[in-house]
Amino acid sequence: MRETNKKIAKFLAEAQPETPCLVIDLDVVGQAYKLLRRYLPLARVFYAVKANPAPEILGMLKDLGSSFDVASRAETDLCLERGIGAENISFGNTIKKERDIAYAYEKGVRLFAFDSEPELEKLSRTAPGARVFCRILVECTGADWPLSRKFGCAPEMAVELLRRARDLGLDPYGVSFHVGSQQTDLSQWDGAIERTARMFSLLAETDINLRMVNIGGGFPAHYRGDVPAVVNYANAVMAALTKHFGNNLPELIVEPGRSVVGDAGVIQSEVVLISRKSAKDPKRWIYLDVGKFNGLAETMDEAIKYKIKTPADGGPRGPTVIAGPTCDSADILYERTVYRLPLDLKVGDKVEILSTGAYTSTYASVGFNGFAPLKTYCI
Repeated sequence: MRETNKKIAKFLAEAQPETPCLVIDLDVVGQAYKLLRRYLPLARVFYAVKANPAPEILGMLKDLGSSFDVASRAETDLCLERGIGAENISFGNTIKKERDIAYAYEKGVRLFAFDSEPELEKLSRTAPGARVFCRILVECTGADWPLSRKFGCAPEMAVELLRRARDLGLDPYGVSFHVGSQQTDLSQWDGAIERTARMFSLLAETDINLRMVNIGGGFPAHYRGDVPAVVNYANAVMAALTKHFGNNLPELIVEPGRSVVGDAGVIQSEVVLISRKSAKDPKRWIYLDVGKFNGLAETMDEAIKYKIKTPADGGPRGPTVIAGPTCDSADILYERTVYRLPLDLKVGDKVEILSTGAYTSTYASVGFNGFAPLKTYCI
């Protein structure tokens, strides 16, 4: 969302909700989903529930034909409670309690991720015959929010694990990877898909015929930096698949979160304090009533750089440090990144933080310092 849309502006003006709050335009969510389906028609879309689990969003995407990627028992229940069939749910977290695997399996879920032998053994005990896919480690260069080494294993290990999956009575279905969230380097999918195709060939030599490639997420929302259009991402993915698989294309799964809901949301926040650290300090400190602990966790290391709109836009600007309201010294949003906000901005002014529909309400704490979780309105 490059500018606040009229629908959200009208809601904020008329409802005047308590700040901070998140407002989601469901029409923008629907448009983003349809755009992805238009440019990746061969892919089965599993919306990443963790990005924003608002029931209204899940219901809309269900009606549009989406499937869903869940990371926990609670997210599984969220989907089931909205009438989403278990056949349209993938348990994509590679770190699961065995009893949660059993619960999902009992409810009818038959698609599970793993990236280690102990996880595979859990699945064999509690989800017999389930389709499983192994997540591999890939490069995340170019991603604003890299996913490090916590998830995935080396492709060589994944080959052995998928063989082991067959021996344990599971269905070795495919391979998954994630090139990093808010990925801006379109070439990253080529290397990941090349590794995946090599695994398909190695496993075929032992009569294990994988059928699916799960490319995870990575498609962007619109923050301060420019990003390629969705069609460019789709073209990069399909070019890589054709290059490395030829005419024998596998089933394709994509797990978007940020690209579907990110641009649909606006956080409205109030300016609580404006100060300087010394008389000669050129930078003002602007403290908002929203910070790292009640919605803006992705400003950690200043990774995600949101656009900020104020009622004083258009006037002279000056350098600022932007911080949250809590008494934790880590609750600074932007200090190294250059933000120049209007000099006429005043305490009590309402500011809007754009493209905040993803990974905000779900990152908010239960009540650190007594600040309530981020209230969400879907319109």
